[in-house]
Amino acid sequence: MVSKQMVISPRSRFHNSTTWVLAWMASLVLLTGATQVSAQDQPQAQPPTSAQGNTQNNGRPKQDAPAEAGGPTDNVGPYSIPKKNPEAAPPPPPPASAKKVEDLPDYSIKVNVPLVNVDVLVTTKSGQFVPGLKKDNFRVFEDGSPQQISNFNVTQAPVTAVLLLEFASTNYPILYDTLTASYSFANTMKKEDWVAVTYYDMQPHILVDFTQDKQAAFGALNQLRIPGFAETNEFDALYDTLDRLDRIEGKKYVILISTGVDTFSKLTLDKITKKIKDTKDVTIFAVSIGWYLREYCEVHHCTGYSHGIASPHISTIDYLQADNELRNFAAMTGGRAFFPRFQAEFPEIFQEVGEDIRKQYSLSYHPTNTKLDGTYRKLKVQVVAPDGGPLKVKDQKGKDVKIEVVARDGYTAKHTVD
Repeated sequence: MVSKQMVISPRSRFHNSTTWVLAWMASLVLLTGATQVSAQDQPQAQPPTSAQGNTQNNGRPKQDAPAEAGGPTDNVGPYSIPKKNPEAAPPPPPPASAKKVEDLPDYSIKVNVPLVNVDVLVTTKSGQFVPGLKKDNFRVFEDGSPQQISNFNVTQAPVTAVLLLEFASTNYPILYDTLTASYSFANTMKKEDWVAVTYYDMQPHILVDFTQDKQAAFGALNQLRIPGFAETNEFDALYDTLDRLDRIEGKKYVILISTGVDTFSKLTLDKITKKIKDTKDVTIFAVSIGWYLREYCEVHHCTGYSHGIASPHISTIDYLQADNELRNFAAMTGGRAFFPRFQAEFPEIFQEVGEDIRKQYSLSYHPTNTKLDGTYRKLKVQVVAPDGGPLKVKDQKGKDVKIEVVARDGYTAKHTVD
């Protein structure tokens, strides 16, 4: 009996070997691919080089932040939010202050440079204002030393004035002149002006304080009908007026309507003169009254009683002295004095005064003498041509006319007590 055995042919044996080899190679390939995938999933241990750092994994260029920007440091987003750089250098230290010397006190320096204001009136000999002058036309001297003009303009400001009247029991022609002159001045008021009305006999009396109402000024003058005392204390009244004006800022004027005769003042001429010199920003315009009576009495030999019972035996020299005082009061402050002989001249005079007040050249300078010693400084103002020669002014007919320059004689420097 023949047993059945499995017989494997050479061909089958080759086929089986080949299949096993292919299976082994496929397993090896799969194992190698899995290892590579696993390696790619692990993070890079080393940072990218400079060549690798400029491209991302998707091939686009990377945006590097400049060192000073301090913005985001990842691969996405713009550099928009500044951040503090911890490695930035610290700010420089403040400058070292000067070392304080022992036993040496601290000092502060204060420079006080005075400024002098001078109002200048330039008119023809007939009293007409000379317009069109410039800064180069003026020369200012203080105690003989030339000064450098710093500010220059033509003033057109409203008027702040005190109408100071002599109204006493003297003589009717003088009283009539007082009222005529006062009404003439009040009639020149403008709505921007401020005017106070004061009269004096034995003492000053305020009829109306500063007002812009022209009718109030006329109403105050209407009260002057019956005079009281016969004394005319001009020095006391002027001193009181200047003392009150010291409290008011800005430029002020005193329209003094008076005979100039002082009969019984407590103050002397020297004291009122010193007061005028020490007063700043005040200009006095003096208008004399009673000239018709004076001339009549000179002819009819009644001068001794022309000023009433308070001044018996008054002489012509007393009136001349009074005129000289009025001139000095006006000249020391840059004003003018008028001596009308007829009542018809009053309206024209006060019209001229109004033009003088509203049309003046205002000069300012820093004095070369900076000492604050309270001394009186003499002033002199000249008007010249731009080339330094004499200024020529012609009238409407083309003729040369002389000019008059009116400015205050001086000022008192501020006094600082050490």
